Amino acid sequence: MAAAGPRRSVRGAACRQLLLTLVIFSLAGEACKKVILNVPSKLEADKIIGRVNLEECFRSADLIQSSDPDFRVLSDGSVYTARAVVLSDEKRSFTIWLSDKRRQKQKEVTVLLEHQKKVLKTRHTRETVLRRAKRRWAPIPCSMQENSLGPFPLFLQQVESDAAQNYTVFYSISGRGVDQEPLNLFYIERDTGNLFCTQPVDREEYDVFDLIAYASTADGYSADLPLPLPIRVEDENDNHPVFTEAIYTFEVSESSRLGTTVGVVCATDRDEPDTMHTRLKYSILQQTPRSPGLFSVHPSTGVITTVSHYLDREVVDKYSLIMKVQDMDGQFFGLIGTSTCIITVTDSNDNAPTFRQNAYEAFVEENAFNVEILRIPVEDKDLINTANWRVNFTILKGNENGHFKISTDKETNEGVLCVVKPLNYEENHQVNLEIGVNNEAPFTRDIPRVTALNRALVTVHVRDLDEGPECTPAAQYVRIKENLAVGSKINGYKAYDPETRNGNGLRYKKLHDPKGWITIDEISGSIVTSKILDREVETPKNELYNITVLAIDKDNRSCTGTLAVDIEDVNDNPPEILQEYVVICKPKMGYTDILAVDPDEPVHGAPFYFSLPNTSPEISRLWSLTKVNDTAARLSYQKNAGFQEYTIPITVKDRAGQAATKLLRVNLCECTHPAQCRVTSRSAGVVLGKWAILAILLGIALLFSVLLTLVCGVLGATKGKRFPEDLAQQNLIISNTEAPGDDRVCSANGFMTQTANNSSQGFCGTMGSGMKNGGQETIEMVKGGNQTLESCRGAGHHHTLDSCRGGHTEVDNCRYTYSEWHSFTQPRLGEESIRGHTG
Repeated sequence: MAAAGPRRSVRGAACRQLLLTLVIFSLAGEACKKVILNVPSKLEADKIIGRVNLEECFRSADLIQSSDPDFRVLSDGSVYTARAVVLSDEKRSFTIWLSDKRRQKQKEVTVLLEHQKKVLKTRHTRETVLRRAKRRWAPIPCSMQENSLGPFPLFLQQVESDAAQNYTVFYSISGRGVDQEPLNLFYIERDTGNLFCTQPVDREEYDVFDLIAYASTADGYSADLPLPLPIRVEDENDNHPVFTEAIYTFEVSESSRLGTTVGVVCATDRDEPDTMHTRLKYSILQQTPRSPGLFSVHPSTGVITTVSHYLDREVVDKYSLIMKVQDMDGQFFGLIGTSTCIITVTDSNDNAPTFRQNAYEAFVEENAFNVEILRIPVEDKDLINTANWRVNFTILKGNENGHFKISTDKETNEGVLCVVKPLNYEENHQVNLEIGVNNEAPFTRDIPRVTALNRALVTVHVRDLDEGPECTPAAQYVRIKENLAVGSKINGYKAYDPETRNGNGLRYKKLHDPKGWITIDEISGSIVTSKILDREVETPKNELYNITVLAIDKDNRSCTGTLAVDIEDVNDNPPEILQEYVVICKPKMGYTDILAVDPDEPVHGAPFYFSLPNTSPEISRLWSLTKVNDTAARLSYQKNAGFQEYTIPITVKDRAGQAATKLLRVNLCECTHPAQCRVTSRSAGVVLGKWAILAILLGIALLFSVLLTLVCGVLGATKGKRFPEDLAQQNLIISNTEAPGDDRVCSANGFMTQTANNSSQGFCGTMGSGMKNGGQETIEMVKGGNQTLESCRGAGHHHTLDSCRGGHTEVDNCRYTYSEWHSFTQPRLGEESIRGHTG
């Protein structure tokens, strides 16, 4: 029995545990079925309308979704409107889906929205309708002091719903400080609605807590709308003001005027804005160096300005200020912060450069140039190696002839005086210069210009030297007429001794004379013509004829000069016709233009006058001259002029009367282009004598005798004999027919005459077709070789070797022009004529 008792107690405990589990599941099941929220008929956007206890339904939910896009649900179960909603029906519902992805489970909670009056259960058995005469469920102002000393938990206020007067209502809160960081800072008693804070709060971290209070019945019905409950944290002055920088650095020019802004300092305070806790005041605690006081700071803005004119970088170039800022508008009990301000005084050009002395002396030898003769130091208190310190020197007076130049040594800031143009002791023993100096940067102080542009006097002494002769000017000019008689004397080059200012004792020599036209007198320097000067010979024309002269003194010191001779033109050249021979194609060309030139200067040249002098009546009748322009004339012929070459004398005269006559050969030819008549003109221009005619006749007779012998040899030879391979004589064939011919010469052993249709074997050559045209004759020459018969054809006909013989034989066929034939036969004909004359 004793053992049975413990077993029964164990079984009883198990039963109780099972019953409790079933009750919990039952409550969870009830919680997941439906939740009723009492809301007004019009809902604003982003407003909370209630809260659903999701943990009682599904503790492990990691995804919460709403089936109605007008409402969104947070993780703590708070239900917010996504947009403004108007409930037209008495009821509206939507579903909250709770999902656990890891366990793959899902539950649903139905939310019912009602905006009609709800009948609540009373604490007694009877039921009645809730009617509110006066509503206390509203935001209640509430605050707490930051850094409160307690005691904790600290009571803040009590929240009470009207429904609590007659019904059982349970209170809860949510928001930052409850279920959001910082967690568990506030809590509310479930039955009484008393709100407590559990620990001190720092306002600079959390200045207000927006809590939301809920009132619901035991069955989960929301008796009232959720109540926004802001808890404001009251500030206390617990933060010192702090400058934005530990060390400020500013710059100010030493020439700054009174009230110039140097810089701005700024401080911040974490206490509540727009209160005495954050009302700041600035001041300067200390300045180093202490005296004099040069700066001030605006108490409210922190702007630092200058309060003195006595900023001088050359005395003090840097100041250090200890800056103070105090809250509570600077009252003695306010909190303080400090910072350091470094102010650098920048340089201005407030110090003029000054010479160390007022007068300087320098020495230079005459004729020296590009030499340094003096260095002039200056003093300037401004910052070294800046535009305020660097100086520019100027020669104010005494350098009118440009003998001197002054520059600045960038390293030492000295003025460097140099001679850039030689000085002459004989002209000036001493030169006085006035030198001025100023800075590269403009001066900033209002002082007289004589101080800003300091001045010094420099006396330059010129030392005398024993100099050689001077050839000044280096080029001297003389004018000589061309064709001047040999031995004519003209003034030449003149040099002088700088000591005596004359040319006594100097000797002259000629160094260079391009044409060797003159000689020079050693004592006087005069020039004498040794040849006839011809302006037209000198190239280029119209240029000066330059002669180089050397002048030597008694100590053999010398100088060199140039004597430029301007050769004056005289009219010593008549105009000259450019053409020697012209061709006129009749009738295409009716004239030709004749051009003339004159090598003399234009004053002795054009306009030219062309004329036909006394000539033969035939020339005067057939030819005429007309003017084209100042340098050309047109030669025209009459229509009845015959085709031949004419020799026409033409006289041309310049404006001064110089005239010349030239025999112009004019070939009047029947052609379309002058080039077609040039070969004919060469042959037609030869006048044959009687002995030449006799020589030609003897040559023709000799030629026919040779041809006759060859023909006889061919007739006596057999048909089967082949043409010798080594036969290389050239065979002349003359065709005097006026039309293309078909005469051919074919031979196996020599030459024979055949027609074009003869197909006998043997050598075949085509007799060239001669054509007479204006006295011209074409002669072709055929020789043996390695050409095919395709190249051997008469004018207008084509023949292959098969038309001459049955076999295939290659021959060499070459044609020669008349000029080649003439060069071959003419010497031989000449020899024959000489032998015949001698015989």
